[in-house]
Amino acid sequence: MDYSDYPATAAEDIIRLRRRIASSQIPRKIYDHNLIIGSWNIRTFGNIYKEWTENPNSPKRNMRGMAYIFEIIKRFDVIAIQEVRSNTTAFRYLQNEFLGDDWGVILSDTTAGSNSERLAYIYDKRRIKPTGLAGEIVIPPNEDGNPQEQFDRTPYIGGFQAKEEHFSLLTAHIKYGDSASDRVPEIQSLSDYIVDELYERSKSSGEEKNLIVLGDFNIDTRGDNPLFNAFVSSGLYVPDALLNLKTTFNSDPKHYDQIAWFRDDLDLLYRGRAGVIDFAGSVYQDLSMNSMSFRVSDHFPLWVEFIIDRSVEKIGKKLGINADNLAGFSAISD
Repeated sequence: MDYSDYPATAAEDIIRLRRRIASSQIPRKIYDHNLIIGSWNIRTFGNIYKEWTENPNSPKRNMRGMAYIFEIIKRFDVIAIQEVRSNTTAFRYLQNEFLGDDWGVILSDTTAGSNSERLAYIYDKRRIKPTGLAGEIVIPPNEDGNPQEQFDRTPYIGGFQAKEEHFSLLTAHIKYGDSASDRVPEIQSLSDYIVDELYERSKSSGEEKNLIVLGDFNIDTRGDNPLFNAFVSSGLYVPDALLNLKTTFNSDPKHYDQIAWFRDDLDLLYRGRAGVIDFAGSVYQDLSMNSMSFRVSDHFPLWVEFIIDRSVEKIGKKLGINADNLAGFSAISD
C-alpha cells in the first residue's frame, strides 16, 4: 500500500500513531542484532469494508483501520494474533495489500468453541523463517484412556528461526466466561500441559526449544490473584517490564495479555526491554473510544526484544572473559 494513497485524515493519524509507537520505546529492527516478538488481540478480525470512508451498512473495519493495524504490525519480526474470525477477508487483505511479499503468515483452522476463532502468526520473511513446527494443542486422554475436556479455543504452537536462534511460540485465547473464576481451570490446564507435555518433550526432541507463551489469557491483574497464579504455576516468568502495564483501555483497564517463558531454560538473550504500544487516542479522534476499538482493537499489542547478536559472547569466550564484563561492546549500541 502506497502512503500517497492515504487520505489526509489517515495521514494525520499515522503521524500521531508513530509518535505513540516511538514513546512505547519498542526498538528498531536491526539486521543480525535483535528479534522483536509480539502478541496482539485484534478485535473481531474478520470482514472489511474496502474503502477509506465509513459505511454504516458495512463492517466497521475499513481501510483506514487496516492502515493503523499495518503501521503497528510492521514493527515486529513475528507477532501472534488472536481473535481472527472464520471469515479471513480482513486478515488476507492485510497480508496481500499492506504487508506484501516480504511477510508470511501461519493461520490455524477455526476452533470448535467461542466465535469460531483462529489464531495466527505474522512474520517478516526478511528476518524470520518457520522451522516447520506447527500444530494445535490438544489435552491427551487421562490415565484411564478417557478423553478430557479440551480448550474452548485451541492454543496454537509454531516454530521459528532468526539467524542461528531457534524458538517456539505458543499462543492462546482463554475463554472469558461469566466471571473471572470461570477462567481459572482453563488457564491451569494450559499451564499444566506446558510443563508436563511441552517442557518434558522438549528435553528429548528439542522441537519446543526456547518456548515463549503469549496471547490473551483474560487475566484481570498480574500479581497475587487466582488467574495470574494459575498462569505462572508451571514456572512461567513474565518479564518485570510488563508487570505493571495494562493491555486494554476501557473504563477499567486490564492486564489480559501476556508474554512469558521459562527463565532458566531460555537461551535467547533478554536484556530487559519489553512493553506495550498504547495507541488509544492517537487514531480515530473523530470517534468514541469504543467505536475506534471495532476498527483497530480494544487491546494493546505487547512486545519484547531479544538479542541475536552473539559476537560479544563469542569474543568473551575466546578471550576467557565473562561476557557480562564486556557490556557496552556489542556490535550495535543498545
